[in-house]
Amino acid sequence: MNFDTSEEQDLLQDTLRQFAAQECPPNRVRALFDGDEALDLDIWQKLIELGMGGIAVPDEYGGAGLELLDLALAAEVLGETAVPCPFLGHSLAGLAIQLCGSELQRKTWLPKLASGEVLGSVAFAESASEDGAGGWQPEDWTLAAGDRLTGTKAFVPVGTRSDLIVVGTAGAGLALVEVGAPGLELTDAGGIDRTRHLANLSLRNTPCEPLAKSGPPVGRLRDAALVLLAADAFGGASKCVSMSVEYAKTREQFGVTIGHFQALKHQLANMATEVEPSRALYWYAAHAYDHIQEESERAAALAKSHITSQYMQVARDSVEAHGGIGFTWECDVQIYFKRAMFDRAFFGAPAVHRERIAQMSGW
Repeated sequence: MNFDTSEEQDLLQDTLRQFAAQECPPNRVRALFDGDEALDLDIWQKLIELGMGGIAVPDEYGGAGLELLDLALAAEVLGETAVPCPFLGHSLAGLAIQLCGSELQRKTWLPKLASGEVLGSVAFAESASEDGAGGWQPEDWTLAAGDRLTGTKAFVPVGTRSDLIVVGTAGAGLALVEVGAPGLELTDAGGIDRTRHLANLSLRNTPCEPLAKSGPPVGRLRDAALVLLAADAFGGASKCVSMSVEYAKTREQFGVTIGHFQALKHQLANMATEVEPSRALYWYAAHAYDHIQEESERAAALAKSHITSQYMQVARDSVEAHGGIGFTWECDVQIYFKRAMFDRAFFGAPAVHRERIAQMSGW
């Protein structure tokens, strides 16, 4: 049995890495990070042309019909290269309609999402809280369902530039809201990760279209979201390790490169040995999503809670490895540090999912 990625999956990642190197190298990422725009539509359109809008959309709706693992492998590279784009929210919007929509809803929206004609996003969180819960989980949603919605949602990815938003509703339901509908207001929420801007959503008797299915299918959407966040975090953590190693090879102190110092060697080795084995954790969670569904929920929660926590620690270690410059805005490490904060918090902090794992395990 082959436990490695296929040639097609390797090609997918190689193509994305080449795209990032040509279209969004580090200096371009920094320019976007420092700017005010939430989204570079030119970069997103080129990603759409590569098929990133519909990797997991079934082929009968204009997508590639691939599995969650393929989507996660793309997320890994985007996390590694920090390309500012709406991949996460757009992908989750497509998965939501695929999992929970009626056949008419799928036919109406999935081709438009796959082609990039419509930019999708999701609105799940209902509040910010110290414990990291924040109303992210489907069982915590309180927005009353119906043909109209009134209430608020927080942390909508690239919300101010989206065309269609999938909103979490009470009873673990979902509803579609078109941007521009009466009573809908989106305001820039900023967010520390400037490669993935966020918005706050306000709804006042706003027309919506509930998706046909609720409950367990929405739980599947949560599993997919956790896997994609874990994959993004793995890519970012890997990049933190490689940046630190490269810096250690070039930065000189006392007449030698700092990579000669035993303490730093140990730190870099610890970072690498923490990160690399976790690749299998998100691979397995993505594989289980499509092939071992009875294990999917727990595997996704494990991947999200462990890898995003690990990313946060490796980002801290990377700052330390870069010394004084690592604490400055001019050092690219800060971009990954802030992406780590996003991945850790989005859809619930690690503690939330560890508690879910404990409950699933009967502890």
